[in-house]
Amino acid sequence: MNDIVDITLVGLISAYIFILILLFIVRIKGINREREILIASIRMTLQLTIVGYILVYVFENPSPLFTISIIIIMESFAIFNIFKRVKEGISKDLKKIIALSMTIGTLTSILFFLFIVVGIEPWYKPQYFIPLAGMLIGNSMTGISLGVERLVDGFDSRYDEVETALMLGANSKKASKKIVNNAFDSAIMPTINSMMGMGIVFLPGMMTGQILSGISPITSIKYQIAIMLGITGSVSLTVIIFLQLGYKTFFNNREQLK
Repeated sequence: MNDIVDITLVGLISAYIFILILLFIVRIKGINREREILIASIRMTLQLTIVGYILVYVFENPSPLFTISIIIIMESFAIFNIFKRVKEGISKDLKKIIALSMTIGTLTSILFFLFIVVGIEPWYKPQYFIPLAGMLIGNSMTGISLGVERLVDGFDSRYDEVETALMLGANSKKASKKIVNNAFDSAIMPTINSMMGMGIVFLPGMMTGQILSGISPITSIKYQIAIMLGITGSVSLTVIIFLQLGYKTFFNNREQLK
């Protein structure tokens, strides 16, 4: 059960044939994406290789300082990536709300998941803390990215509707309720869809990795159920904090649209 089949260097290189297939397809279709595909492939390879060697060192030398430093880097990169993903320009106030929501929402979920659900000891054990935190942060990043886009688009497309509601006596919260609700719905739908197809349509990465490493499928299933619930909670918490604070940045102190 614990016999792990390692991938040889030749086997790993042969996997890049899938990139060649993709390049061939976009070339014959006239889709100008060759450069992006090549850059993405090279970046993915380099980044994962570097991270792999860093994690080997961190796992062999567990320390609270290393674990905390890596979490700070992951949070910072996730927040920066959200800023970069949003096509429309966002205000400084909204950027502050994004950073605050990501930090509070993900850290709360991570600490609860690791201390209460898993119960790791010591708390900074990197083999658990880093990969589990990465999944929660990564999915929360995707959720907030969608939430930001829908919130900004909503205020752009429903500007007149919101302004009319304000003129009729509604406060800013009531006037923007539909926009906030639609943004929350869009942000959590990918997570809900993942849960719907999990186990039958596809086996998630964490569960697959544990099974390949020789862990019992039953144990892997328990971890996967727990992490999926943790992801759902983290996405929901970060997005709702963002939306409840974020919509206010579109109004001034007198509850008028900026």
